[in-house]
Amino acid sequence: MNITIIGTGLIGGSMAMGIRGFQTHIVGVDKNPANTHKALELGIVDEVAELDDAITRCDLCVLAIPVDGARQIITHVLDGIPEQSVVIDVGSTKAGICKVVENHPKRGNFVASHPMAGTENSGPEAAFADLFKRKKTIICEAELSSDFALKQAQTLYSILGMNILYMSPEEHDKHIAYVSHLTHVIAYALSLTVQEIEKDEKAIFEMAGSGFDSTVRIAKSSTDMWTPIFQQNADFLTDSIDKYIDVLQRFKQVIADKNNDALYDLIKEANKIRAVLDK
Repeated sequence: MNITIIGTGLIGGSMAMGIRGFQTHIVGVDKNPANTHKALELGIVDEVAELDDAITRCDLCVLAIPVDGARQIITHVLDGIPEQSVVIDVGSTKAGICKVVENHPKRGNFVASHPMAGTENSGPEAAFADLFKRKKTIICEAELSSDFALKQAQTLYSILGMNILYMSPEEHDKHIAYVSHLTHVIAYALSLTVQEIEKDEKAIFEMAGSGFDSTVRIAKSSTDMWTPIFQQNADFLTDSIDKYIDVLQRFKQVIADKNNDALYDLIKEANKIRAVLDK
């Protein structure tokens, strides 16, 4: 099977590595030549090619680039693929790209998905084969994909060791605003807050414990990737930020009031997340 990976960074590169050994020939495409050269050097892809060449001879195309770029080229990719080829996107927002392709003649060739996996690192050097194992992936508008295309996506994610959930693009974007996008906003905000208050960076890192490190770690995530994600999911994300600010204000008030009982109750209520996550 000829597989084209558009975007040879962490996600695209890890997908390529995760499907090695399944009779695949992987072609890497990236607007940054350094990425494709490194992906080839590391054995992540078998060859590199220009976009139009790669899509005209693919059986499966994985679109693993920032969500703004994906929306810009998805119709061109669908126009250029063979009639029986499948295109899968892996972006963190779904409503926008689904809207772009809703009336495309090859809409059935397309599967809108979001594998929920990643790290704060980027580029081909950050890729590793087990990134997706035992993680969840979401497929949106499965009913609009052909049976063949949907089967291809399901097979891909099965090989990668992922569990599949199904939902609408709007449902996805609403929920992901809370469990992923808001998390990144909090990390970026915490990083900015600490840097603003404490100008002595050496003191920050000498005092930082594991809690701070694990919370702010994702503030190192790619600017190019996360800026368009926030832009595309602005409505749901701003709603989640408003709710988060409300909770922060409650914490601020009970702490300022030295209301220890209310503070204890807030923390106890927050602890209930353990039962949810342990499932």
